[in-house]
Amino acid sequence: MSLLHLVDPIALQSPAFELAGRTFQPGVHWYGLMYALAFLSAWLLGRSRIRAGRLPGVDEAGFGDLMFYGMLGVVLGGRIGYVLFYSFGDFLANPLMLVKVWEGGMSFHGGLLGVLLASWLWSRQRRLHFMDTMDFVAPLVPLGLGFGRIGNWIGGELWGKPTDLPWATVFRSALPQDLAYLDDAALRALHQAGQLEPYARHPSQLYQAVLEGVAMFAVLWWFSRRPRPRYAVAGMFALLYGAFRFLVEFVREPDAHIGYLAFGWLTMGQVLSTPLILLGLYWLWWSRRTPTLQPAPPPTAPL
Repeated sequence: MSLLHLVDPIALQSPAFELAGRTFQPGVHWYGLMYALAFLSAWLLGRSRIRAGRLPGVDEAGFGDLMFYGMLGVVLGGRIGYVLFYSFGDFLANPLMLVKVWEGGMSFHGGLLGVLLASWLWSRQRRLHFMDTMDFVAPLVPLGLGFGRIGNWIGGELWGKPTDLPWATVFRSALPQDLAYLDDAALRALHQAGQLEPYARHPSQLYQAVLEGVAMFAVLWWFSRRPRPRYAVAGMFALLYGAFRFLVEFVREPDAHIGYLAFGWLTMGQVLSTPLILLGLYWLWWSRRTPTLQPAPPPTAPL
């Protein structure tokens, strides 16, 4: 029997209050907490790598600047990428949707481009080789990706295709409207009676959390434990993410307003992931003829 997903997306809810004739009830969403955990994990992992001298010439203050640049890149790039890659028609009809972040919609590929641009600007200011920065950043990212996918699962979004596997999940947001608006008790009763089984789906968000988060982190952290040639760590990241995302797309429901782009199975996610796979392979090949950055103690702040 499938699992029934009835998780409240709001982690903390404050009491309601009225202001200017309107009722407000602020809350902290689980998705926001996942973003906070993503940045916190990147900060802790990056600080340990800075202290180990894995980005010579950069101290913890400099790394803090890199984190700030990176956060802006993730948020701005993720939103702009979502609008351009997945909702360009809606954007043309209403350009203001670009700033309506409260309505949801973030793209990993857009966020990646944002991080690349932010890291390039930061590297240029510090006169560092851009790929040394990217090799340093790559192992810090997977845990954040995993937290983000858990946030997708909690929010009941980006679910997979129908399946009858034992861990298949019924998501309220994937139900027909006449069922989606039923209260939790009514849905539980229908689920116990087996009437929701036709709507059970792959929990593809959790597949991605395991592959993009846990598996990628384990491989990249192990791979980067000893100095590697320039381009190698970033290349491994691009290859793994592109391959994992391409595979999961086979069991993930494509965006309803886009559907399949070709062959009855090719999705936008696979189109955007293919260049990452090719880039990762190229970087790994090119790394064989590049220098290896050796660890050096981070600079000490003047007294």
